[in-house]
Amino acid sequence: MGNVRKLQEILFFGETRRGRKRQDEQTALHLACANGHPDVVAVLVERKCQLDLFDNDYRTTLMKGVQCQNERCVTIALEHGADPNLTDIAGNTALHYATLGSNTSIAEKLLLHHANIEVRNKDELTPFLLAVSENKQQMVEFLIEKEANVHAVDKLQRTAFMLAVHYDSADLVRVLLQQGINIFSEDVCGWTAEEYSIFNDLKV
Repeated sequence: MGNVRKLQEILFFGETRRGRKRQDEQTALHLACANGHPDVVAVLVERKCQLDLFDNDYRTTLMKGVQCQNERCVTIALEHGADPNLTDIAGNTALHYATLGSNTSIAEKLLLHHANIEVRNKDELTPFLLAVSENKQQMVEFLIEKEANVHAVDKLQRTAFMLAVHYDSADLVRVLLQQGINIFSEDVCGWTAEEYSIFNDLKV
């Protein structure tokens, strides 16, 4: 509560400007979200601080909140109009970060606020493909339930099934087989999942 009171005093006396960046280009909102101070976030958004400013890595305050798994901060940002579909320097959105953190609760909130479930980062990975490549089974099953495209491919034309085999994820292989995924698809080199399995000694 002390942090909020001090912030209110600073804002009242004009010692900061709304949305003004620090030298490292992180706004007060970025820092509040990253460090889990929802009360501070609430005060800042009520003062109409800009929610969608980027830091040096082109991450927004929403992305920082998701990345640090501060759900209350994420909720406040979304309810005040933060854009869930902005991308960082690597093309990742807030949903990509929720995927990396295996946080289905935050992912659910993002989708309720119209996050694009099929958005691709610079590696052409959708959140679903990212979940498979990172062996995040809970997120894979969650995204399947949310009707993510299980037939998506990355920039090397690798399917989710190929990625699961490549990263030796036997449990995900079983999950994907239940989705009727094409096991005979070829990547840009003409490899199928069977070729990937040979290198990993994984039976397909």
